[in-house]
Amino acid sequence: MLLFAMGFLLVILQPSMGQFPRVCANTQSLLSKECCPPWDGDGSPCGELSRRGSCQNILLSQAPLGPQFPFSGVDDREDWPSVFYNRTCRCEGNFMGFNCGECKFGFSGLNCTERQLRTRRNIFQLTTNEKNKFLAYLNLAKSIPSQDYVIATGTYIQMNNGSNPMFRDINVYDLFVWMHYYASRDTLLGGSNVWRDIDFAHEAPGFLPWHRAFLLMWERQIQKITGDENFTIPYWDWRDAEDCGVCTDEYMGGRHPTNPNLLSLASIFSSWQVICTRSEEYNSQQALCNATGEGPIRRNPGNNDKSRTPRLPSSADVEFCLSLTQYESGSMDRMANYSFRNTLEGFADPQTAISNPSQSGLHNALHIYMNGSMSQVQGSANDPIFVIHHAFVDSIFERWLRRHRPMLEVYPAANAPIGHNRENYMVPFIPLYRNGEFFKSSRELGYDYEYLQEPAVQSFQDFLTPYLQQARQIWAWLVGAAVVGGIITAVLTGLVKACRKEKRGTSSEIQPLLIEGEDYNNITYQSNF
Repeated sequence: MLLFAMGFLLVILQPSMGQFPRVCANTQSLLSKECCPPWDGDGSPCGELSRRGSCQNILLSQAPLGPQFPFSGVDDREDWPSVFYNRTCRCEGNFMGFNCGECKFGFSGLNCTERQLRTRRNIFQLTTNEKNKFLAYLNLAKSIPSQDYVIATGTYIQMNNGSNPMFRDINVYDLFVWMHYYASRDTLLGGSNVWRDIDFAHEAPGFLPWHRAFLLMWERQIQKITGDENFTIPYWDWRDAEDCGVCTDEYMGGRHPTNPNLLSLASIFSSWQVICTRSEEYNSQQALCNATGEGPIRRNPGNNDKSRTPRLPSSADVEFCLSLTQYESGSMDRMANYSFRNTLEGFADPQTAISNPSQSGLHNALHIYMNGSMSQVQGSANDPIFVIHHAFVDSIFERWLRRHRPMLEVYPAANAPIGHNRENYMVPFIPLYRNGEFFKSSRELGYDYEYLQEPAVQSFQDFLTPYLQQARQIWAWLVGAAVVGGIITAVLTGLVKACRKEKRGTSSEIQPLLIEGEDYNNITYQSNF
């Protein structure tokens, strides 16, 4: 009870992040298309008086998109968030938030100048108290209403272009379930028509950065409603698992004794109601999910279609995936070959990296294996296993970033599916984040993984790998340069000796070859390698 009261008070007093800020979910803001709330610290929009930020026009990417979505002007998520707002807070320095009232990920302190680094840990290595606290935090998030955010229950057209706002309250946990649904829902085309080949969070380059941002926001929300600033999401390392080790009442809920599709009544999650799972119903009604409860969590791990997902992912699958040097390739969707992203997401074979959407590997394999609420994309975040599963997927992404050390330019700037170009804003986040902002090491964002800190030898190998790959590519040039350098060195050495013989009586103040020798050494140590 004390934990609930403390959390309720904290969520009232502190700003958060997610979908539509409550202070902007009104007729005035929608008609003016401006969402620049005041910061409580000085009362000015975006904390402008304290130089935290200012209200600015949104700068949208003009880069061309891929051919997967052949429409324009039919979906509220196009050029996010311009259908709803075209002016928002642009924060300065290390400030962040819809009103610039928070610190960027990885920073803390009154002026957001203090660096921080938290560690995400293996859920099986938590103490009993730590594990029970994590479960209690999840349950708390399911019961506390979000004070700063609301969800849209209608499209912009259904809101009469902003003059009839359609929003409703939602609890903190379900806010994130709804955001995951909203990013991946079908496009409503009118009548009974929909377009299914669209997803702002999956099946394209933004899959990994989007979920990285999603987890960071979710993690921060838990920190706020509990007052536990050191909280981090635990991860479930499912490599080589023979069954669902977290599917017990001690962890994420065991199997119901008489109905294998439900959770054990001994689990706190057995009483949870799912939302946003009836996509066909929403499509037929041309409606959005309104977060009404739709029944209990469903899960029947291991009783899935074995022809599609014969087993859980292995260590070998993960290692092969990490060896892929291209982040993205080809069509940059679920048909991409030799793409690290597509292989990790699970649309490409984890042993060949050739696209095979009829099979589910790595990330997708876990969703299918759970055989329930986790197995449907739009409603998959209803099952709390979603969070610890995606934390481990994010750790694999982090390993790839550390091994290959890609420049930001490796992330596609153009021709990706809608919403997935580097400079596109992620749907449906406000404050705004671009895909490219999360294509960086987790340490820059203020967190690390416990198992990535321990094996120093492996970390050294990951550090050397990109340089060794470059060396292989320019090996012939290096050998040639060494031969030429050796010849030049021999010639110059001969000249030095000859000059010394001829000028033994010369004053010691005249020593031109010594200076030339120093310059030569400086030149030879310059190398593109």
